[in-house]
Amino acid sequence: MTTNGQSAYILLISIHGLIRGTNLELGRDADTGGQTKYVVELARALGEQPEVGRVDLLTRRVVDPSVSEDYAEPFEQLSDNAQIVRIDCGEEGYIAKEQLWDSLDNFADSAMEYIRAQPELPSIIHGHYADAGYVGTRLSLLLGIPLVFTGHSLGRSKRRQLLAAGFSRETLEDRYNITTRIEAEETTLGVAECVISSTRQEVEEQYAAYDHYQPERMHVVPPGTDLKQFNTRGDSKSNSSIADEINRFLREPDKPIILALSRPDPRKNILQLISAYGESEQLQELANLVVVVGNRDDIGEMNDDAREVLQEILLHVDLYDLYGRVAYPKHHTSTDVPIIYRMAALSGGVFINPALTEPFGLTLIEAAACGVPVVATEDGGPIDIIGNCQNGYLIDPLDREDIINKLISVLSDRERWEEFSSKGLSGVEKYYSWQAHAKKFIDVIQPLVSRKQITPPFQAKPRKYLHHDRALFSDLDQNLLGNPDALQPFVATLKQNRKSVLFAIATGRRRDSAMQALKKHNIPMPNLLITSVGTEIYYNPNLVEDTAWKLHIDHLWNPPIIRRVLRDLPGMKLQPRSEQTRFKIGYYIDPQIAPDTQYINKLLHQEGQAANVILSFGQFLDIIPVRASKGLAMRWVAERFDIPLDRILAAGGSGSDEDMIRGNMLAVVVANRHNEELSELIEIDDIFFASRPHAEGILEAIDHFDFFETADAQET
Repeated sequence: MTTNGQSAYILLISIHGLIRGTNLELGRDADTGGQTKYVVELARALGEQPEVGRVDLLTRRVVDPSVSEDYAEPFEQLSDNAQIVRIDCGEEGYIAKEQLWDSLDNFADSAMEYIRAQPELPSIIHGHYADAGYVGTRLSLLLGIPLVFTGHSLGRSKRRQLLAAGFSRETLEDRYNITTRIEAEETTLGVAECVISSTRQEVEEQYAAYDHYQPERMHVVPPGTDLKQFNTRGDSKSNSSIADEINRFLREPDKPIILALSRPDPRKNILQLISAYGESEQLQELANLVVVVGNRDDIGEMNDDAREVLQEILLHVDLYDLYGRVAYPKHHTSTDVPIIYRMAALSGGVFINPALTEPFGLTLIEAAACGVPVVATEDGGPIDIIGNCQNGYLIDPLDREDIINKLISVLSDRERWEEFSSKGLSGVEKYYSWQAHAKKFIDVIQPLVSRKQITPPFQAKPRKYLHHDRALFSDLDQNLLGNPDALQPFVATLKQNRKSVLFAIATGRRRDSAMQALKKHNIPMPNLLITSVGTEIYYNPNLVEDTAWKLHIDHLWNPPIIRRVLRDLPGMKLQPRSEQTRFKIGYYIDPQIAPDTQYINKLLHQEGQAANVILSFGQFLDIIPVRASKGLAMRWVAERFDIPLDRILAAGGSGSDEDMIRGNMLAVVVANRHNEELSELIEIDDIFFASRPHAEGILEAIDHFDFFETADAQET
């Protein structure tokens, strides 16, 4: 790979954070994390490739007494062929990346001066994150040098996550300059001739949200892992305090280990793993279960999600009486992690990642590098990792039998275990080392380096809105699951219009049950999922929970009093614990014996309790907070996404859908509505009653309202 007969000169740009060659201050703040480590390691690895003659990593020069003097040095050598070059960028002090936008033109001009002073021009420019994308775009257009872009994280996804966390649109602009960031990403994606991503899922679900989405210019190059840290040669359990911390939980510590290591996040699905282990006597005979989920001192002082996960772990261990078989250590350090993997390998164990969604799966690579076979969710990155390494099995994370069977298959067959362990070691070396990453990177950029001219920027017609133009909210069971033949044309119509429509499922099911149904019936994953009768909201692609909604509905909500008031009513029986949630009390109800909802409301009011009482399918009664329902959750989402109610089509078929259909939305009741539920809405002119059932009824309403005819963007 040469330009004008010389080895390639690669210019990397990563502006924010604190970047140096040794003792990286990872975790110092939100700007000094994985990206800083990635670009330094990438620069080193590229500098070692025979096709590369020179690598410059341009970053911001920081002169600030609050940080090390290292960051004020203009140059730092990383290797014979690679160096860090620090460029002045507006004010000298250290500032957060969100506040850098006004200084980026200064950085670009100073970078241009540096480049012009060099004996040769770079072969390519590779910008990392939106700020470097902005600078890289300017340099690329001025110099006629091909631009490569890696987003690391993207503004549209970040916006969804921050809205879910309760931030207002005004705060997103004041604090994060989110619109400026998204516009910079759009421009960069239009100019970049190559986009390098970690996973195919990132390409298809995150970059696809942009107008300048060009999948033919996007390449998956998985990041490398540090094989000096993660390997089979380091410390073993015989000389580590973490081994003592784990073994104190176990009655038979020499058994093989089923290892799970993650954050205490509900999306990591650890409770499903414990349930699977608890339900299988064979699995308990074969191995111990070790669950490493962050660090804790006092569970009661942790944030809501972490506290709930850890409390449920303790309850599940007690429910299945797993004492002596399950370890859940309180503390571990980063240096303990390779040791924990090696403990699992030495025991003849297996690593499992049962997450509901997993964009990449770095822990799978780390485990494989330490010789541990893996079992992982059939979502996102693990598909590629296990496909490349052939060192384990994919599982349906919602299917306990599948989890059990795959774990038993690895643990009970030593010959298979040895094969998976060996293939994992060689696969990581081949596909996921830094050298492998650098080689694939060079293969990807080779056509750009050898070309004489750059491709003109991609032209896209911008959408009017930052997000979708309109939204379709639908119940799950009553609307979509009843007729598989009708579902296929509905899904096809939805796919044709995904650029313009935000697709949402609003269901009484729990999240895991809803996801299982979606997967079983091949329904595309919605942009958002409203579950448990409107008490929980999740945003995709990573099922981020709307924590602001949880805080909002936790108003005048007192479950113990509600249960006491309704405890002795005839014809009412509490549903199983698995169907109860923090914000939903579910009953089975016999309408022939039980009092009506008006009487139940009266009893609650007499006790000073304000709640929503929802009857659906004639047999399920749910008590939820007064601020929660499917309709209220829908309006909450519409407000956050700036979608007018008259651009929403709401489809329902049972009593729990009523307030989702009443109001200023376009609304349809499918023909197979449950008995007489929703029949009183016939008198409302604005509500369309379909003549056809299930998904056919929704398609009928789409035609009736010309729902997609005026959409701003129709291309897929």
